[in-house]
Order: sequence, then C-alpha cells, then structure tokens
Amino acid sequence: MNDIRRTILWVIFGFSMVLLWDQWQIYNGHKATFFPKPETAAAAPAASAASAASANGVPSAATKAAAATPGQVPTSAPVALDAPREKIEVATDVLKLSFDTEGGTLVRSEFTQHADFVDSSKPFVLLDQSSSRVYTAQTGLIGGDFPTHKSPMKFSGERSLKDGQNELTLRFESDVQNGVKLVKTYTLQRGSYAIGVKHEVINSGTNNVSPQLYLQLVRDGNKPAGESSFYSTFTGPAVYTDAKKYQKVEFSDIEKNKAEVDKTSPNGYVAMVQHYFATAWLLPDGIQRENFVRKVDTNLYAVGMITPLADLAPGQSKTVSTQLFSGPQEEKVLEALAPGLDLVKDYGWLAMLSKPLYWLLDKLFSFIQNWGWSIVALVLLLKIAFYWLNAKAYSSMAKMKAINPKIMEMRERLKGDPQKMQQEMMKIYREEKVNPMGGCFPIMIQIPVFIALYWVLLSSVEMRNAPWVGWIHDLSAPDPFFILPVVMTLTTLLQTALNPAPPDPMQAKMMWIMPLVFSVMFFFFPAGLVLYWITNNVLSIAQQWVINTRMGVPPQFNLPNFK
Repeated sequence: MNDIRRTILWVIFGFSMVLLWDQWQIYNGHKATFFPKPETAAAAPAASAASAASANGVPSAATKAAAATPGQVPTSAPVALDAPREKIEVATDVLKLSFDTEGGTLVRSEFTQHADFVDSSKPFVLLDQSSSRVYTAQTGLIGGDFPTHKSPMKFSGERSLKDGQNELTLRFESDVQNGVKLVKTYTLQRGSYAIGVKHEVINSGTNNVSPQLYLQLVRDGNKPAGESSFYSTFTGPAVYTDAKKYQKVEFSDIEKNKAEVDKTSPNGYVAMVQHYFATAWLLPDGIQRENFVRKVDTNLYAVGMITPLADLAPGQSKTVSTQLFSGPQEEKVLEALAPGLDLVKDYGWLAMLSKPLYWLLDKLFSFIQNWGWSIVALVLLLKIAFYWLNAKAYSSMAKMKAINPKIMEMRERLKGDPQKMQQEMMKIYREEKVNPMGGCFPIMIQIPVFIALYWVLLSSVEMRNAPWVGWIHDLSAPDPFFILPVVMTLTTLLQTALNPAPPDPMQAKMMWIMPLVFSVMFFFFPAGLVLYWITNNVLSIAQQWVINTRMGVPPQFNLPNFK
C-alpha cells in the first residue's frame, strides 16, 4: 500500500513540475509550452484589414503630454498629389520590398534567402498587407496637421540593385501640409536586412512648428503560418531600454490594458518578434523617445516610439536618421546593429547558458560546415565536459543493479509487512553503501545545460533549410519519414532497459510509460532537436555500458512487466 501511495505521489509531483514549467514559460513571455490556449483573435477580413492598416493611430500631441497615451492620427484629409497611389517594388540580393506611396510605408518584405514555412518553393514573407496578414512599418509626424503615414507621397529612385552596386536609395516626398514637408529616404545595402531611414522635416510655412516623429510597427495578433502546435514560441511586441532591458508584451495584455513597458528613454528600440524573424525600429542613443504599445483595431496592435523635434522656424529643416531592421534573427548581425537587439532571439530564462552554447555551436559550424554534424559534435563536447558527473551517476546505478536481486528477494519475503520491508531495505542500502538517489543528482545538475541547448536549437534561424544527411533537408522541420523520432524512441527505451528496475512494480511500469509518452512529442519536433536527443542518448548508453562493465556488473536489459 505504501508503494502505491509513493507512486501516486511521484506521479502528482511529476505532473506538478510540468504545470510549473508551463507557468514559468508564460511568466517569461512565452505561450504555454504543453497546454497552449487556442487563438481567440480572428483574422480581419481583407477590406477591414486594409482600412485598419491605413487608419491606425499613434500618440497625438495633446495626449503625449499626459503620459504619451496613444491617440489617433490627424483626421483632416491629406493634400492630393498629381501622382496616383501605387506600390513600389524594389529588390536587393537578399530582400524584395514593397512600399506604398501612401505615407511611403513599407508594406511587404520577402527574404529571398529563406524559404516559406508552408511552401518551400516561395520566399519567406514577413511584412505583408493582405487578406490574411497585416504587418507594416509606418512613420509620420504628429503635433499638428502634418504629413503622416496616410499622406500621399511622390517616389523617386531606382528599383533594383544592379551588378557591382552596393547601395540602393529610395526617396518619398510629401506635399507641403500645414507648412510642413516630410521627405523619407530609404537606403538599402547589399547583403543587409538593416535599412537606413532618414526623415527630413522642412518648415516651408510662415510660422514656427514643433512636430514629433513617430515610428511604429503594426501587426495583427494571428499566429504565424506554419508554427508548430507541439511547442510554443513568443509572438508579439517587445521594447528594449537600458533601464529595464528586454520587455516582451503579449497581445492579450494589450487587449486587457495590462501592457507595461518603459515609457521614456534616451536609448533602446521597439520590435515585433516571432519565431526566427523580427522587425525593429532603431533610433541612435541619446535621442529622447517615448515608447508605446496599443490596440489599434480589432485584432490589430502597434508598438512604437515618438521623438520630439526641435522647434522649426520658417525655412528651417531637421533630419533624423533611423534604422529599420526586418530580417532573420542571426545573433551576430543583431549584436552588431544595436545593444540588446540580439535578445529578440529569445532563449528564455536560461539565456546565460544558451548564448555560450550558441557561440560554441557556431564555432563548430565554421569548421564542419554542416549544422547537423555540428550539433553532434557539440553534444559530444558536453558529454566529455560532464564525463565525471555522468560516471558518478552510472556508478551509483550499477551498484543499485548489483543489489537489485537481494532487494527483490527481500520484498517477496516481507510483502506482508510493509514497515519491516522498509526497514530492511534501508539496512541493505547502508550495508552495501548505496545511495538510491546517487544516480539522480549528477544528472539533475546537467538538466539546465541541456534545456539551454534545446532553446538554442529551437531559436536559431540557421537551422531553417539547413540539411544534414540524406533525407534530412531542413533541421528546423520534422523528419518527413519519422526515422529520427523512431530511432530516438528506441534509444530512450534501450537506456531505460539498462537502468536498474525499481523494486516497486508500479514504479517500474511508470519508468517505461513516461519515456514512451515523452517520445511521442518528438515525432513533431524539428529534426535538429531530435538529432541532439539521439546523440545524447547514444553517448549516455555507451558510457553507462563501459562503466557497468568496469564495475563487474554485466549490462543487462530490464524488460517491462505489465501484468
């Protein structure tokens, strides 16, 4: 009876740990890992989505004085230009972009070096303004009836990066509105996902003006296409400042008016983040700005910042240089662009372990030139580093296996006297100098390292479309033939069979059921993660086999008995 109670308590404890991990994920800005809530926000219809995108708001000058609460853009009709509204398509070697002459807004970004999740024959699309997605990068002026992201603009410049050319410049110029003209100049560089955006504000009127420049990213709250249902990654706005560091905001918190970010700062950035990719507005350090997150419309949200411009007398102008990053979360690129930008590649609460593991993985790749074999090499190095801890754990397991026949004989002899059985079991442990928990503690010390490596492999965009061998053409996608998950399940069961069987029959059954349940999840996990787990299993089995043999405990398989 006591054994059954202990087993039930162990099951409850294990399930509690799963729930605790799930809540820890939510606390750190992730969606629930094991029990994700269904998406509640519905996609906006094509017509309403397009109108919402063009009519979204930013903080107004009046509300800015009151803690910069976001208001609406000026409602007066924009000054009509002769040129009709059109989409301007431009291309570099890594980007294909679409700009709208209404506001000079970036409304679509395609990454020609990255394939789509759903259809690998097409390039990946991040920014978009269509019936299924609203995600745009907007800028404009507030503080008066000035040009905004709704104002018509004239385009000039080339539309493609030619051979031998390293820079492409696009210019969008508004008409004079209430005495103020806004000129946006986008500068695209070869091989770069960072776009220079220069805002030139010209006072062509007869009165002094005090405009403020806003930069914002507007996105719907829908789940990104192709995202797995078996593991969860963060999608939503983020704000970074030196004072409060990286602050993630759930769409649901914006919906409930519970979003909290650092409102004012002379540094940092605002971003929209999703698995593998991000978009961010970057202002140079030293420029005061006010950050905001807000709900724009049904299932439409904005994150942005406002920076005041100096008072402009008639004939004066002011230029503010910014950067817009829209691309993959390549850690070294992000680190070079701005302090803290690499945090959009979210490692969760084990970032201090994940970052050095990624650094080591990247170094291995520079020699091996194959991400799959680099994963294998990294796990091998970790196993070498933890060799003595593992040796201690497996030695303890070997001792347990050696005395297991004595334990089983004693349990059979005293099965009618649980109290006496417990006393006799502790006596055997003392006489044989065996610690039943001796095999657990050394392994538990390593768990944070392997969880950190899990997040490295799950978060690294380098795994996308990266082949390993044969049928594995994308380490970020599940094995198409389920060969790796089957191998992983077999190695997990083999490792379980090599461990000493618990004296309690119920616990022995749970030892077999838990790995089977756990292995099912890996049929839907990225191949890179499954490869890492297989490598870890194989090396653990080899080390356990060697240690058992050296200790004179011949390896034997403890098969389950479900009778």
